[in-house]
Amino acid sequence: MNRVAVIDYGMGNLHSVSKALESLGADVQVEITSDASRILSADRIVFPGVGAIRDCMAEILRLGIDVIVRDALACDKPVLAICVGMQALMQSSEENGHVSCLGLLPGTVKRFGGTGTLQDTDGQRLKVPHMGWNNVYQTGAHPLWQGIEDGSRFYFVHSYFVAPAATDVLAAETEYGHRFAAALSKNSLFAVQFHPEKSQHCGLQLLRNFLDWDGQC
Repeated sequence: MNRVAVIDYGMGNLHSVSKALESLGADVQVEITSDASRILSADRIVFPGVGAIRDCMAEILRLGIDVIVRDALACDKPVLAICVGMQALMQSSEENGHVSCLGLLPGTVKRFGGTGTLQDTDGQRLKVPHMGWNNVYQTGAHPLWQGIEDGSRFYFVHSYFVAPAATDVLAAETEYGHRFAAALSKNSLFAVQFHPEKSQHCGLQLLRNFLDWDGQC
């Protein structure tokens, strides 16, 4: 049995991610939980997130999810972070007037357009939040890209984007007004800004790859 723990801290697309994972095989057992022992005893962990980073970080710290994620990565357990889960890994976010994050990856989270107007290459104004399908360009080989063509489209919903300080953690980029990080990877951690559970065939393939991944690159 392939046991997956989806971390529950009151913020996130918990049930849609769980259902997507469960659809991939009868041998997949998914549990939504905030219990440290149950999370750390699972074969792999999903760290999701939807909402304002200030509220997310408050619950992450209150429930000790920060310690759980650190412990999981310390023992090389495969962890998939999604959307705000990915943003929470960084050092800080501009959202809510500046919020300190987990600092597991070097870099910050910035708002599209800053205080100005976000535009495409033709000078047309782009809406924020960034919502919809975008091409994702892989920056290197990784087990989670197995069977997914470079430039495949994934579904995004976000107003803030990750700006990593180190290029060696960059796993994919996409473009909305400018290039930004669509995926990051480091050891047994893989993080995506898009929503694989909403990204149809390619998203399900990425989740299938995660279920097969041993955390090694």
